[in-house]
Amino acid sequence: MTVRSFATERGTKAVGIIPARWSSTRFPGKPLHLIAGKCLLRRVWERCEGAKNLDSVIIATDDMRIAEAAFNWGAEVALTSTTHCSGTDRIAEVARNAKRFAFIINIQGDEPLVDPRLIDKIVEKLRSERATEIVTAGHRFEHPEDALSPHQVKVVVDLTGNALYFSRAPIPFHEKGCSLCLRHQGIYGFRRSALLQFVKWKPTPLERAESLEQLRALENGVKVHVLITAKGSPGIDTPSDAKALEQKLARAKGRISR
Repeated sequence: MTVRSFATERGTKAVGIIPARWSSTRFPGKPLHLIAGKCLLRRVWERCEGAKNLDSVIIATDDMRIAEAAFNWGAEVALTSTTHCSGTDRIAEVARNAKRFAFIINIQGDEPLVDPRLIDKIVEKLRSERATEIVTAGHRFEHPEDALSPHQVKVVVDLTGNALYFSRAPIPFHEKGCSLCLRHQGIYGFRRSALLQFVKWKPTPLERAESLEQLRALENGVKVHVLITAKGSPGIDTPSDAKALEQKLARAKGRISR
């Protein structure tokens, strides 16, 4: 297999792009859902604003309700096509026109506790290692039984920290459970040219089997580096997730006020 390289960008500017859409099977209108008085998407945006290595943060959406709300709180907004199949396709549309940025960080719009320091580390990795084209993150499972859930994506890495495989199944087989796999966190850093090439490729066999877009990169010979963190940030997939986070924030606020 030919190993592809896209490390030809000049410059070091990085942009964080947050794809946001209104439609969601389990949680319509999720980006503007209020959590402790502040909408979910704004919480994500504010965390991104705390990253020191981002030169800009852009919300990419095809919905005017989201665009108007984000504009009103001061965010930069890019209106995108309504035909995109994934958030990666959406951020690629923005990246095509944002030629001043060498690095594109895809930040999920449903992770309100995303760590700004993780974003900074992803940018640092791309800036310091020209051979690195895509960066993501993973961490050990806090509760090993969670590795059995198909809703928790797993990743195993090689000795240099590059992803060997992503799966919804517990990998690799181990008599004492999934002790060698990591919980994958859905944040990605791309070199701009790697992102634009990625969305040109058709979905691949393993990608379709697992319903995991990141496998497209591996199947096309692109290495995906995995930054291993101590812990991850929970995603908000359902209204009950949002309620749980609201309760968590209330408890934290109570401890601080004392």
